[in-house]
Amino acid sequence: MNGLQGTMIAVLLSLVSAAGYALAAVAQSRLASSSDGGRGALRALLARGRWWWAVGLNAAGALAHVAALHYGPLTLVQPLGALTLVAALPLGAYYARRRVTRAEWRGALWTLAGLVGLISVTGPATPGDALSLREALVVAAVTALLIAALASGGRRHGGLGSRMQGRSTLRRGTDLGLREGQGLREGRVPGRGRGLGHATASGIASGVGSALTQTLTAALARELPGGPTAWWQTTLIAVLISAFAVGGLLLSQTAYRGGLAAPLAVVNLSNPAAAAIIGVALLGETFRAGVWGWLVAAAASMVAARGVVLLTTGAGTLPVPPTPSPVVASGQPLPSPRTDEAAAAPSPTPAPVAG
Repeated sequence: MNGLQGTMIAVLLSLVSAAGYALAAVAQSRLASSSDGGRGALRALLARGRWWWAVGLNAAGALAHVAALHYGPLTLVQPLGALTLVAALPLGAYYARRRVTRAEWRGALWTLAGLVGLISVTGPATPGDALSLREALVVAAVTALLIAALASGGRRHGGLGSRMQGRSTLRRGTDLGLREGQGLREGRVPGRGRGLGHATASGIASGVGSALTQTLTAALARELPGGPTAWWQTTLIAVLISAFAVGGLLLSQTAYRGGLAAPLAVVNLSNPAAAAIIGVALLGETFRAGVWGWLVAAAASMVAARGVVLLTTGAGTLPVPPTPSPVVASGQPLPSPRTDEAAAAPSPTPAPVAG
């Protein structure tokens, strides 16, 4: 097989990988929009066939990505993987029966440009060594604490806050219901910003999982820094990889409750960022082109951040559900304002009857 054939196969596999990840993200987003996020949500999620389709699509996307790296260089495969966001936008809009807004397209293009810029300079200038067992355990512990902080912050504001808002809506009646309906008509989705914390945690989990996978590969080849590892140490690394993979998938599922495009963009950005931080801090890697590489990475980060802002605020108009009748704590409907005014108005004095 010549170089041109290998490149064509790598491009094809990269496109298949991007399509698989995009379809999985859309499926997860639809599942998230139909879930209340309360107790038993995870059990209900695991019982749904659509969830396992999403898991299978994610696995297929990962396998196609690995196969593409076998036939093509990282500098070609990684930027093509960023097309996941561009593919997910029209797919998500199609299933939601709406059009992709101009703001969403602009946000996607800004994010894509920033992501490609980051990927182009975050590859190692020279291949670095794998993490040692001690470094892998330290990275796993620090990452677990960071993910817990991000996830608990999103749950504190998104979970409890949503339940309290729902109860408050019942007590306050039509006023809050009308305000929420107006927000939906203007295209604002409750919890959109709060989901970005879970999306960041998901991307970090995936990036650290990739770094630990490199460590596991070196351990199985008995080339891990510090010497060969015992079987239980290799098994521990494999368990950590599985935990971060499952955790990243569940965190992304929660993040999609706030929308599709913005959380997906943040996941795709935080994944290579986490891997780059590990490479620079522990593996002796550096940005390509030296100082210019750092400047390009900083500029690309700002471009990508601009794209995420556009995706967060540029959602299309959503269908407005019918406003439910307000109820009080006893479960009885509140009287309408017109009825109250009629009751409060003085009854007209009957005209005197002529004798």
